[in-house]
Amino acid sequence: MEPPAVLSTGLTNTLDDCRLVQLPQIADPRGNLTFVEGGNHVPFDIARVYYLYDVPGGAERGGHAHKELRQLLIAMSGSFDVVLDDGREKKRVHLNRSYFGLEIVPMIWRELDNFSSGSVCLVVASHRYDESDYYRDYDEFLAAKGL
Repeated sequence: MEPPAVLSTGLTNTLDDCRLVQLPQIADPRGNLTFVEGGNHVPFDIARVYYLYDVPGGAERGGHAHKELRQLLIAMSGSFDVVLDDGREKKRVHLNRSYFGLEIVPMIWRELDNFSSGSVCLVVASHRYDESDYYRDYDEFLAAKGL
């Protein structure tokens, strides 16, 4: 596993600052176990955990960026796609294994789509919910990045 990325201010973050993180797998005939440790598997202390489920077919989630919040997204069950956008380029990441997480850094626009039936997206976050941390308008996001 590679060490956590060292980040500058969020305004300069690019898609290269987002990465797939392989999480530990402890195999056991009774069932496997995977865990996430803040400051180890993700370069932040974990302040909040939430999950998305029962997402209707064809629905999209996300559609925003964060000013400071960092996240790790994990497909706990099923699969979905994450479209990352730094204002200059886009990248689609397919998540379908519970032992891989996608680290998303500040100032990256994200959209989630292509949810399989019964999928569950676990989100590990660096901060508690704060509406003022969101960019929900794409043009405002681009302006903040100077694009």
